[in-house]
Amino acid sequence: MQMLRDRSLKRLYKKTKRGFRGFPMATIAFYGPDASRAIKVTVGIHVAQDEEPAELRRWFSESDDIRNDSAVYAEILAYIEQYGAKSVTMVERIIGCPHEEGVDYEGETCPRCPYWAGRDRWTGKLVRQTS
Repeated sequence: MQMLRDRSLKRLYKKTKRGFRGFPMATIAFYGPDASRAIKVTVGIHVAQDEEPAELRRWFSESDDIRNDSAVYAEILAYIEQYGAKSVTMVERIIGCPHEEGVDYEGETCPRCPYWAGRDRWTGKLVRQTS
């Protein structure tokens, strides 16, 4: 399994290192209850700049860090190839709560993920104190 994970990861990194090559473009983002464990990964397929993804798929892991799941990486590669993505971008760090506002909870902050309350999702640093 480790070899498959390494191969799939290597292929993903190679695609991201190529930089922008046009649309469609795939975006890969990891989410978790805190900055240490990702339990969700999303892949969006964008067909044009400044537009919402035309296709969006999510993968979940309730127990393990999804970044260690070789089967998920293989599925992500197949998904990206299915839509003929010319460009791939991936944020390696966890960029926020896995729950969706308006779907999983109401309000600005997720009650299940207090770690992210008042944090900048791109840096992970506290930007404001919450009560």
